[in-house]
Amino acid sequence: MTPRVSIIVPCFNEEATIAGLLEAILAQSYPVEQMEVVIADGLSTDGTRQRITAFSQQHPQLAVRVVDNPARSIPAGLNLAIAAAQGSTLLRLDAHSSPHPEYVARSLQALDEGRGWNVGGVWEIRPGQDTWLARAIAAAAAHPFGVGDARYRYTTQAGAVDTVPFGAFRRELIERIGAFDESLETNEDYEFNTRIRLAGGTVWLDPAIRSVYYARPTLAALARQYWRYGYWKWRMLRRYPGTLRPRQAIPPLFVLGLLGLSVLSLLWPPAAWLLGAGVVSYALLLLAAALHRTIQRRQPSLLLGMPLAMMTMHLSWGAGFLWSLVSSRTHPPRTHTNGTTPL
Repeated sequence: MTPRVSIIVPCFNEEATIAGLLEAILAQSYPVEQMEVVIADGLSTDGTRQRITAFSQQHPQLAVRVVDNPARSIPAGLNLAIAAAQGSTLLRLDAHSSPHPEYVARSLQALDEGRGWNVGGVWEIRPGQDTWLARAIAAAAAHPFGVGDARYRYTTQAGAVDTVPFGAFRRELIERIGAFDESLETNEDYEFNTRIRLAGGTVWLDPAIRSVYYARPTLAALARQYWRYGYWKWRMLRRYPGTLRPRQAIPPLFVLGLLGLSVLSLLWPPAAWLLGAGVVSYALLLLAAALHRTIQRRQPSLLLGMPLAMMTMHLSWGAGFLWSLVSSRTHPPRTHTNGTTPL
């Protein structure tokens, strides 16, 4: 039987989580014989493939295929998985996620009802490790002060949005707007959803479509993640400047303000007072957000960990954005093969 739904998964060195994802897919309420899983693996060097093989041997009722992704980039992996997929509906998941049992069924329902060209749901963000800091990072990644109006991290209201995590869409959408942009190492999903909206389509977020997402476990890993987000956001905005949102502009402006006032204070003493006032105000906002969650969850460690995590997110994102802006002036545009305009 040709599957109706192809679940496409880019991965690299996901030994710790890939089996959990496959088990969650197997546990879906949607008929297993109408699903397939296509994993685009970036030639993992850990035990990822062995875990996939072991799962397939234990659960042959779920069709699982692996395709090589030598480029080791997410958009390249997605495009390879799409090319290998057989289903008329494509549903993206990540190897470090775990969909709720109704995830596939509710995604298909939203598509069948014509809610959007691409539909997705809300992340339940959980700690990447069982440590006080990992729990604080997960809490920060789901707080509006940490992530702005990224509604898929916390909303309870369905509606049209700029982007959704993962997403489900019909195969013909690729034929209409093109595949994922392989010149972007991240932000490829936001760029894909931007093309949907520019083509007149809707990106639909339904909080009934839920999945667990495991946040980065350490501040260093979080900083690397948000640096990449900021860096590649500017590369995307060069093509779509009208998609810039306030939440995306604030971090680079804040970092730029800190740098500018720090330099100016060496020449003009009042600038040091402005810098101090800005830092104190920001610290108070961080503490207020953390205090709210600390009281709500009765976890005292959040009062220390959340400000550290949110500060890491904001400064890394802003610095990555600014570095991308500066470095893009000295590097020529990169070419790619999916037919979209080079950056």
